[in-house]
Order: sequence, then C-alpha cells, then structure tokens
Amino acid sequence: MKKLKVIELFAGVGGFRLGLEETGNYEVVWSNQWEPSTKTQHASMVYEARFGSENHMNSDISEVPTSIIPDADLLVGGFPCQDYSVATTLQNSKGLIGKKGVLWWSIHRILSEKKNPPKYLFLENVDRLLKSPSNQRGRDFAIMLKSLDELGYAIEWRVINAAEYGMPQRRRRVFFLGYHKTTQLYKELKKTDPLKWIHTKGTLAKACPVQDPVKSVSSFTLENDLVTISETFNKNKKLSPFENTGAFIDGKVATIKTTASYDGEKMVLRDILQNGEVTPDFYISNDDLPKWEYLKGAKKEVRTAKNGYTYNYSEGGMVFPDALDKASRTIITGEGGKSPSRFKHVIKSDKGLRRLTPIELERLNMFPDDHTKLEGISDAKRAFFMGNALVVGIVNRIAITLHEKISTS
Repeated sequence: MKKLKVIELFAGVGGFRLGLEETGNYEVVWSNQWEPSTKTQHASMVYEARFGSENHMNSDISEVPTSIIPDADLLVGGFPCQDYSVATTLQNSKGLIGKKGVLWWSIHRILSEKKNPPKYLFLENVDRLLKSPSNQRGRDFAIMLKSLDELGYAIEWRVINAAEYGMPQRRRRVFFLGYHKTTQLYKELKKTDPLKWIHTKGTLAKACPVQDPVKSVSSFTLENDLVTISETFNKNKKLSPFENTGAFIDGKVATIKTTASYDGEKMVLRDILQNGEVTPDFYISNDDLPKWEYLKGAKKEVRTAKNGYTYNYSEGGMVFPDALDKASRTIITGEGGKSPSRFKHVIKSDKGLRRLTPIELERLNMFPDDHTKLEGISDAKRAFFMGNALVVGIVNRIAITLHEKISTS
C-alpha cells in the first residue's frame, strides 16, 4: 500500500508529523503553522528547520484559500481550544458562520470546500473540550460532532493519558478519528455494536486497549441543527453527557467511561534525565529556595484583591521535589525560565535541586533530543513549545493501528 498523504494543520513544532512519519506509512504533503500573537514565528522556524520549507505555509489558516491546499488521505491537527459557538446571519437564518478567528471553522471550511475531502481525520485537543463551556457542558463537542456528521464523517474519540501506556508524562488529551462515509471503516463502524467498537474493534481500542467496561454505553441523538445545538444543548446541566470514550455515526452518540489496560514497560521521570550535562543556570540557588518552597507548599491565608476585598485562600501542597520513580506531571507552557513557580518541575540531583532542561522536556513528549534547538530560540521558548506539544508516542501508536485498519478494510 502506498504511503497515506497527510495535511498537517496547527503543526506547532511537528509532533503529529514525527509520530506519523516514524511509522514509514505516512507522508506530509502540506503543513501550516501560524502563531497569531507573536511577530516572530518561532514554532514555524523550528518546523522548517527540521522538515524543510517545501509545502509548509506560515500564514493564518483562516485566510488560506482551500484551492491551494493539495488533496490528501488524512487531515491531522491539534487545534486551539476556543469557544466554538455558532453565529447565524439574519439574511440566512439557516446559514451558519463559525465565529471569526475560531480555528475549528477553518478545518470545517477546508473539509466542506474540498472536492475530494480527506477520507480520514486525526485530531487532538485538551480533555476539557468534552465538558465545555461551563454553562452548557459538552456543547462545544456536540457542535463539532454534528458539523462533521453533516460533512459525512463518523467519529470515535478517547481521552488518553500517555503515562497509562508506559510513556514518561501524565498528559491527558482527547484524540478523535474521523472516517468519511465513502470508506470501509465508516461502514464497519455503522454495522458494529457501539460497545464492541469502543471496547475492542475500534482503532483507538486496538491502539490503546481498555479494560472490560463496567456498564453499558449511554446513547443519545444529536437531532437539532447546529444553531439550535449551539443555543440550547445541555443548558445549565452540571455534567456533560460525553464520557471519556465514544463513537458517533448518523447523528447517534454512544459513550462510556473506559479505563486503560496496559501491562508493558513504564517509563518514569528518572529515565529521561540528562546525566552530568546540565549547566549551572538550571540549579536553584539557596536564595531562591524559600520562594520555591512557599509556592509549592500548602497554604491557608487571607489575601486581598485589587479592589480591597479580602478573602480566605487555600491550596494543597505539591510534591517537592518531583518524584523520579513515577511518570512526570504534565508540562505546561510556563515551564521555562528561572523564576520560582508552583507548576515548574524541580528534581533532586547529585548537585542539588534543579529545573528540567529543554532536552528533558523534549524527552517527556518523546521528541528527538534538541528537536527545538535553533539559533534565536531561547530555552524558555523551547519549554513553551513542549507545553503546547503532544506526546509523540501516542500519535505513533494510533497511526500504526489506523494504517493497519485502512489497509485491511
């Protein structure tokens, strides 16, 4: 079977591409990366340095005409988490226009305008997507599912914590796969019992196995049009109807809570450390230590807001320093820089307490060492990239299984 052609959107520094191309079965034919808030496009610079500038575009995807994007088998991307609500126009009450600047609608536009849309989708987001916004839990995900349904796709999704499959970081992300109705996988999903698909038969279940489900799936239908869903879905309910796993086809949702099943090797924080190669600026000085201890520690104190209002503030303590015999906590975008912080990782080494290096952060996301190293890119910026990136190993597992499914279906 020929390599599957891929369009990579919101490419960042290329995590999706690494995971796909490592399998030898995928070829990225066009990519796009644009950071709206910065003048210098650092992530795109790294991407081009690693993968070349051919077929890579560094401009706002919402302004890129669909006609210049080549046809491909698969569209991938970790799109930004935003408010996905639908806007309507008075002249055309049935018409829908996604809110300007909301990048989900750029994916939607490309899929709807392409004469030969990609047969498969492989997308990623933060797990809170399944429960946002807070006054209409699950609405954003319902809008996405319904809009993909109208474009002819069936979807399966799963919240995956990379550490539960032996990877070195506890990072939870929702991954979803889309199958166009012209594909064999769509037809297979349609005729398979949803619980069976979610539990054993589906791509995600084969890539990242789950334990036997404790209960049956809950099912409901997304009957309404997008505008109505946007305005009324699950209004003022406390819980989202979407569990961490599910499938959606022909307007019908099947969803259930699953638990990972894995008994292979497990990497821990200690496994990714650089030994003896760390420069002094990563070490915490004695002067700064009390600040770190205060920020990491438990607190119960009275605080005063800017408007003079006083309130009781409390939070629990963090493990300090971080445990080396477990997978690491999730990397966040503010991981870099010397300033003391509650959320940055700190480890105990032979020479004292220190922060993690850019290479160690890359290893936690299973990127090659120095993938983000480039002239003009600071260590803090490299840490920021990893706070935004995905765990390459999870992409790789799903990509292998997806290719097997496509080639045997």
